Formats: sequence, C-alpha cells, structure tokens
Amino acid sequence: MAARAFDVYGRRPARWRNACWEGDHKRVPVRVGVEGEALCPWITWFIDCATKVICGVAVTPHPPSRDGVLAALRAGLGGEFSYGPAYGLPSLVRVDRGKEFLCATVTRALGAFAVPVHPLPAYTPHLKGTIEQLNDAVEEMLLVSLPGYTRRARPADGRAAAAGEERLLTFEAFVGVLLEWVGWWNAEHHPAGLPGGVTPAQAWEADPTPVEEVVQGALVFFALEDDGRTRKVTTGGVRWRCRAYIAPWMVGRVGMPVRLRFLPHDDSCIEVFDAGEPSRHLGTAYLAEQATPQQRAALRAARTARAAALKADLKAAEKLRRTRYAAATVPAPPRPRHVVTRAEAQAELSALAAADLASRALPDLIPPREPPASWARPVRRPEPGTGHGLDADRADAPVVPGPPAPAPEAFHTDKDTNR
Repeated sequence: MAARAFDVYGRRPARWRNACWEGDHKRVPVRVGVEGEALCPWITWFIDCATKVICGVAVTPHPPSRDGVLAALRAGLGGEFSYGPAYGLPSLVRVDRGKEFLCATVTRALGAFAVPVHPLPAYTPHLKGTIEQLNDAVEEMLLVSLPGYTRRARPADGRAAAAGEERLLTFEAFVGVLLEWVGWWNAEHHPAGLPGGVTPAQAWEADPTPVEEVVQGALVFFALEDDGRTRKVTTGGVRWRCRAYIAPWMVGRVGMPVRLRFLPHDDSCIEVFDAGEPSRHLGTAYLAEQATPQQRAALRAARTARAAALKADLKAAEKLRRTRYAAATVPAPPRPRHVVTRAEAQAELSALAAADLASRALPDLIPPREPPASWARPVRRPEPGTGHGLDADRADAPVVPGPPAPAPEAFHTDKDTNR
C-alpha cells in the first residue's frame, strides 16, 4: 500500500459532462450526537469526473447500505437539491467493489435507465482518483475544523477530552454544514485541473454537451422495491408486514385495490400505487402508532444492556472452556494447570442442567389417554412351531392365540399374483 506513493500514474483524457460519475463512501472522523450517542457518520456521494461537480450526497449515522447509495443517486439524477447544477443521466458510473454499489437493487435501478455500473478491481483506489481526491479535500478543508474531530492531536499529557468537555454537533447540524460546504465547492471553489481556473458549476454550464434529463414520473419508481402483492385499503389503512399504514388521501377509498413499493431498509413509510394502473401514484402512507422517542430510547438502552450481558457471559464461558497446561521439561503427559474439585464440577454441571431447557422438558408429565375402542390394537404373533407367543417361556405371560390359518386354496403359486 505504501509503495503506491512512489508509483507513476497516467491521467485519463478530458471528457464531457455526465460522461462518467464516480461514487464512494467516506467515514467521517467527526463524532456527532445521534439520539444521545456520539457516532461517526458516513458520507455517500457521486462526482462528475469532467467538471468535478458533486452530483448527489447522502449522509447516514452508521455504515451505509443500498438505501444510502440510492438516495445519493436519486439526488443527482433528478437535480432536486440546490447545492449543485448537475442533473441528468450519466453514461457510466464507476465504483469500487463495495457490496452496497454492486447489489442487485442498485444495478436494477440504474439498469432501468440503461446506465451501466463499472466495478473497478479490488485495492485500486487510483483508478477512481476524482472521488478519492474529494474524500481527502473534505477532510482537509472542513472536517478538521469541526468539534469532535477524532484525529486531532492530543495535549502533551496525553489526556483525551472527556465525554462532556467537548460540545458535539447534532446530526442535523452536521448534515447542514456538510451540504453548505458542498454548495461552496460547486459554486465558489476553484479546484485544480479545470481549464481557465473556473468553478465546477461554471465548467458544467460552459459544457455544450446535451443533458439527458430524467422524467420526474420515472423517479417515483426509482430505488423502490415492489411488494409483489395486491392489497386493499381498509378502515385501518393498508396492512404491510403486520403493521398498519395510514394517510389522509385514503379517506373515501376503502376497498380500493393497491400495490405497495418501499425503500430498502426503511419501513417508516411506503408508496401506494393503483393496482389497476401501476404507474399511477396515489400517495405516501406512514406507519400508524409509532413509538415515542422516550420509548425508543428505553428500548435501545434495554437492548444495549442485554447485549453487554450476553457478551460478558460469552467471555466468561470462553475463559472457562479454555484449558491451560503446564510447561513440560521432561517427557510426560500434559498436566492441566487449573484443577477443579468434585464439588465444583458437580455444582457447575447441575447449574448447566438447570439452564438446559431440553433436559427440563417433562414428556411424562401428562400421561397419554386411553385410545378409543375403534382403534386397531397390536396382536402378539406366535413363534413358528410353538403356537405360543414370544413370552410363552414366562409363567405369568398370557398366551394370545394367533389368527386362523388361511385355507390352502387361498394360496397361489403364480409368480405374478403372489408378490
């Protein structure tokens, strides 16, 4: 990896706007407040290689998935945000081999507009140098000046700032600062490599290449997955995944057949379409009876405590399972360094047996009922040549007579009829 700093790389020839977009994720080395926790968010964005215009941006408080990629692409394709002039369909999208970019949802969404996705070989960041330079520029120009920057030099005594000493930005404030910087990059910054020292927005406007615009109606279906079922609007809304979704536009439409589409990993709202005319968008429905912020915080705290307890139990169990042996200086069998007593072993085995649900099951707790008289009962067959049952050698065993022997004419010697 370090040897790449001493290699020589060529430069791709200058092309036109929307000829190629490059996309990437960047982990932000800045801690921000997300519902009482300090997390490092992630940025997913796309940049036009010819004009260096940032086309689409999406920010998530956690490592992004396909929903972040689709949100950034939708922002760039439709031009619905005011931080840049770029819009339209690119001729190519160049990405690395991240599973979020190469998933079937992203390739299917871009394939609907005939936009190919070009995955680069692994461990070749120099092949998408435009987006890599943007990742470095945002940290050098913006992130280092924000509170909560994790790569800041510590004091001479080596003491790190306490959790409450540094006032962190909220997630909403960080997204606002980042989008403001993106607007400054597109409209006021003069990056190296653009002829004439123009800004990315000026380079975009000066390019005479026609832009292939996206029909706004087609963007309604972009990044949405189809539920695949026809449902009906009821008095409680629309049922999806055992939960009800409601909206004001549903009033007076009870009994109407509809189709649902939704964003991946997002169940807060769904898009409802007419089942008879799938291209007709009826509106957005939102989850009814959502939990309050206090309930979500309490649930998150309970889940965190349970995860910590399970981790502690797993760590203790792994420590008990590991066996250490004494060092040998002469040929001898391995000798454990820790020896348990009989009482300790019996106590631990009893505790494990009490915690095992399978061993605690009592199959004979409820005896089986007597079978009905109409059921066939098993009959003990006599042993050949004795005329007695298997228990005939026992004095107290009752002798059960077998069924009468069939008549000789009942047997056949024909090979086909005596199978």
